[in-house]
Amino acid sequence: MSTQNSQPDVPIRRVDRILAFTALGIAAASVICFFAIIIGTAVGMDQKAFGGGVWPLVAAIPFYGLPVAFAMIIALLIMSFIRKGRASRS
Repeated sequence: MSTQNSQPDVPIRRVDRILAFTALGIAAASVICFFAIIIGTAVGMDQKAFGGGVWPLVAAIPFYGLPVAFAMIIALLIMSFIRKGRASRS
């Protein structure tokens, strides 16, 4: 038997949506770049090929993007817990 909550759900703020979709986009771009490096290595590209062109940027996106996306998700969770805690008090 479930109980109905008499209070309405806590509204999702715009900053929460922006943070969530940005974290998702950065994480997706990082995974795509990671697989591009794996495919490039499997095809037989040597270290010289990875040193020039767009490859340094492709290699930097997973290196910096995944930790940034993880930090953004943690910040989103903390903001959500704080918001729900304040809503339950009032």
